Amino acid sequence: MPATIVKAGDRSPLNILGMPLTMLCEARETGGSWSLFEEEVPLGMGPPPHRHDWDEAYYILDGEVDFEVDGEPVRSAKGDFNYLPRNTVHGFRGASQVPARVLIFASPAHGSEFFHEVNDEVRSLPEDAAKIPQIGERHGIHFMPAPVA
Repeated sequence: MPATIVKAGDRSPLNILGMPLTMLCEARETGGSWSLFEEEVPLGMGPPPHRHDWDEAYYILDGEVDFEVDGEPVRSAKGDFNYLPRNTVHGFRGASQVPARVLIFASPAHGSEFFHEVNDEVRSLPEDAAKIPQIGERHGIHFMPAPVA
């Protein structure tokens, strides 16, 4: 497997539900063993609670993010690190006025394909919202049912 060198600005971000996500190192570049990406998380935006069969680690580069980890709230700010083992139910939302910047490591590298498909298939919300859980299921991501009001 050849080395991967990515210079700033080399890769255009994907649009993941209005959140720019830049793939820094993808599954195809690591033989599927891990992936690394940077995501901008605007205030109030982020994925709902979900789980998957790979580990993830989050390092907050800038701003603040409110995580929900196995039902417990966790506020994470610049310099904080969260490791979430596979099958941990988690979600997060931007919590700072300026978009948070988060470095996300996944092992093994299953998430890349999910993000590319969401970028390609989900163009407008709420019209395309029903596609997201279907795309997730194809890639081993299981979204939790919405709480009953």
